Amino acid sequence: MKPKVAFICVHNSCRSQMAEAIAKLTASDVFEAYSAGTEKRDTINQDAVRIIKQRYGVDMNESQLSKTLEVIPSVDIVVTMGCNVDCPWLPSKHREDWGLDDPSGQSDSVFEETVDQIVMKMEDLVQRIQNREIKLE
Repeated sequence: MKPKVAFICVHNSCRSQMAEAIAKLTASDVFEAYSAGTEKRDTINQDAVRIIKQRYGVDMNESQLSKTLEVIPSVDIVVTMGCNVDCPWLPSKHREDWGLDDPSGQSDSVFEETVDQIVMKMEDLVQRIQNREIKLE
């Protein structure tokens, strides 16, 4: 059975949404991906939607929505995106923080850099899960 991974931040509108989309495209054979926050927005950050659509051809407006922690299933791994204040808490067997700055309101190049960081950290997470370096028992 594949572990469940939740990418969480406060508003579930930008970084965690991009991580969920990238995980579903690149890591679905290793884990199930979810994203959530303690609050939700009416829409996902449209710059994030545009950047992910340009790079991966996925329209997050169609495939995802902003949601709160209460609506996702129990998870094995929690990845906080870098809240800088008070990160949401969710029970899990493993928790880590990726320390990503929120690109909201920044240039496309900042969004692209954030996506690159997510991809790099995602590849590392996949490898650690596959190598059983993350204890889920």
